[in-house]
Amino acid sequence: MVWSGSWVAERLGVELVGDGKPDGDSELRELLGLALRRNPKRAHLLVSNVLGKHVPQKPSVVYGAGFELGRRVRELLGDAEARRAVVLGYAETATGLGHAVADGLGVAPYLHSTRRPVEGVARAGGFEESHSHATSHLLLPEDPDLLAGECVLTGAEVDADTNADTDADADAGMGTGADTAGVYAGAPLVLVDDEFSTGNTVLNTIRALHERYPRSRYVIVALVDMRSPADRGRLTEFAAEIGARVDLVARSTGTVALPEGVLEKGQALVAAHEGAGPAGPRTAVEPGRRPCTRVDLQWPAGVPDGGRHGFTPAHRATLEPALPAMAARIAEALGDARRVLVLGFEELMYAPLRLGTALEDHTDAEVRYSTTTRSPVLAVDDPGYAIRTRLVFPAHDNPADGPGDRYAYNVAGAGFDAVVLAVDSAADTPELHAPDGLLAQLAAHTDHVLLAVVPSYVPTRPRTDTPERQEPPMLPEPLRGPAFSSYAPDEVGWLLQDLSDTELEAPTEEREEAIQSGGAHYAESLPVEYQPSAQYQDLFKAALELSAARVARAVGTVTETVLAERTPRPVLVSLARAGTPVGVLMRRWALHRHGIDLPHYAVSIVRGRGIDANALRWLAAHHDPADVVFVDGWTGKGAITRELSAALAEFEGFDPEIAVLADPGGCVRTYGTREDFLIPSACLNSTVSGLISRTVLRSDLVGPEDFHGAKFYRELADTDVSGHFLDTVAAHFDEVVDAVDAEVKELLAADRAPTWEGWAAVERISEEYGIHDVNLVKPGVGETTRVLLRRVPWKILAKRGAGADLEHIRLLAEQRGVPVEEVDGLPYTCVGLIHPKYTRGATGADGKAVESK
Repeated sequence: MVWSGSWVAERLGVELVGDGKPDGDSELRELLGLALRRNPKRAHLLVSNVLGKHVPQKPSVVYGAGFELGRRVRELLGDAEARRAVVLGYAETATGLGHAVADGLGVAPYLHSTRRPVEGVARAGGFEESHSHATSHLLLPEDPDLLAGECVLTGAEVDADTNADTDADADAGMGTGADTAGVYAGAPLVLVDDEFSTGNTVLNTIRALHERYPRSRYVIVALVDMRSPADRGRLTEFAAEIGARVDLVARSTGTVALPEGVLEKGQALVAAHEGAGPAGPRTAVEPGRRPCTRVDLQWPAGVPDGGRHGFTPAHRATLEPALPAMAARIAEALGDARRVLVLGFEELMYAPLRLGTALEDHTDAEVRYSTTTRSPVLAVDDPGYAIRTRLVFPAHDNPADGPGDRYAYNVAGAGFDAVVLAVDSAADTPELHAPDGLLAQLAAHTDHVLLAVVPSYVPTRPRTDTPERQEPPMLPEPLRGPAFSSYAPDEVGWLLQDLSDTELEAPTEEREEAIQSGGAHYAESLPVEYQPSAQYQDLFKAALELSAARVARAVGTVTETVLAERTPRPVLVSLARAGTPVGVLMRRWALHRHGIDLPHYAVSIVRGRGIDANALRWLAAHHDPADVVFVDGWTGKGAITRELSAALAEFEGFDPEIAVLADPGGCVRTYGTREDFLIPSACLNSTVSGLISRTVLRSDLVGPEDFHGAKFYRELADTDVSGHFLDTVAAHFDEVVDAVDAEVKELLAADRAPTWEGWAAVERISEEYGIHDVNLVKPGVGETTRVLLRRVPWKILAKRGAGADLEHIRLLAEQRGVPVEEVDGLPYTCVGLIHPKYTRGATGADGKAVESK
């Protein structure tokens, strides 16, 4: 075997020297390789083979290395001291290692430093890492007392542990009295990094923390201790200066022999090789190629994504039993893949590592694990060099220090036939899905890319610097199929809560009476889900066949208009549920035509109640509000358009302009068409909308910090045509491209200001027919269909001479006993009128409408 440090060693004279034990040098070479990087402070890089950062390794090997170190720390401290210890890992390379060490201890909470500031979380400290590419470390524990140790012990435990450890504490130089502060001050802090090269990082950490949280014992843990004798002496002197005991636990020790001038030589070598070989520019995924499949992990509720804000033994106890099921979901999505890489994301190392260890146990496939990084390293395709290839892609978590390149090493050319990319939800951004983003880069080097998103944990404690302000609790991640809806998980994320087990349906007549009498709001219950007859199902299929190309053209037109006028990286937010099939189709168009994988979410908006404020809060926390484009199926009289505009006035940054497939009412600027034609998804309810009900807002079910609710009708799977509708329309994308381009060019130059023609027509009809309530007048094919499916209809007004677009309307009207009246001068193809003076007597025993007297 060629040592992966020989290329650098031969050119720069760098040597790894063991600690004098037999096979010390060879042990170091098994653990470490060498690479070069552009860094003004240190050109060489020690590349660990067991860390899981730059070099793909078996997850069990990576986890086992840290876990074993944790066991050694527990033996060193003893059980009593271990129960009081806090483990602190370093970002970004040692966040997973530190967590594994904490697991080895078994009884200690864990925290890692971070370079990602989090809104609303006060700093509990920070320090500098002198040789790192990005130096500033933040400490952001959810519990501000975590580093002080004041939340660890009960009074009984204090007394017991004080009596048990008097002699050890005396040897360490701390007081042995029973006073609580003395015991807390003695709680050990275990600091974990992947390597110790100079000890400067440790010194900076201890100095910063000791000033704020003084204690008498520190334990330093690393895979390798490579400090020089002078650096070792410096740490010893510093420990004596602050009066603390410092223990060291490392898997291997040695030194790095650096000849004079090595920094300058290394920098020259980097300059000579940069831009050559596998370290080339970013490449965009070919248009139309699907870059990934999203896997719904069903991450356990309340478990943090890692140690950024603290991870307790209780969190560990919840996560462990959930890992096998999550691994099974990944394994099912992987299919017959035989060589799999689980790829973590910068500081998010522990969650993907544990998914990897669980996947090893669940499958016979060869599983490896590594993570992306912000650290730039030269790649040289030579077996004697530790970094043979690199992928370059833009940062995708809105970093505080601004945009920049990120890297994945030794992934390209490694022969993986599947990659499972694990990120937290804060990093599931448009940049991740961009043509030059990480998903696209991975797609160019493997046949199968899976995306597993772990919910980003946001602490709920109030800020310590503003105690009067209570931070809102963390909102859950979007629901996704197949657990919620029949759509694929990457098609849409539902910012809703699942009310599937709640009885919400009421007879149509009872709902209508309650709504019109003011006794209930329409969003407080659900109509009984309409079960279409065989004749009606045939009518839907015929309508879809007839209008699929027309719908495809409108989808293309509205999507291209959004991309041209609003933002090149829109975040589609459909208004559930009529807007959701349209949002999915717009996402498919962007992916098919431009290779852009757009995020898509569905939110609830309720007439008279506004939009789901918690859904907006979630969107603002995960995306730039300026990129959000609200999507609906069609406009009727424009009530929801007005509702949205009024609701968003309270939320900064969101654009209230809505994009719709059809705008017959002249209510919006961004549309696919202004014709009032049959959109087949309007013909049915849940069975064409992912088996999701309309949304529910009721105070006993939806609290102030909850998303609005909806139901998933799993029992209707046999009649579900949601996928069939999407696939049928998308099959016409290629044939309508030229028409779309011509139409968009014309629209972009046209005056598309809303005319509100439809609203005027509704007001006129309301008065002419003696209704005197515009809410009971539902204009357009889509709204009229809803009246017939969900409400108690009175009569249908049809434009004289309307043809095939009204066949399903006539059939439904016949089934409900509702008269259809042909009229002239109607700006819509049809208008549905809800019974204006509704009582239970307005329908007969057969449920059919009765003419009002």
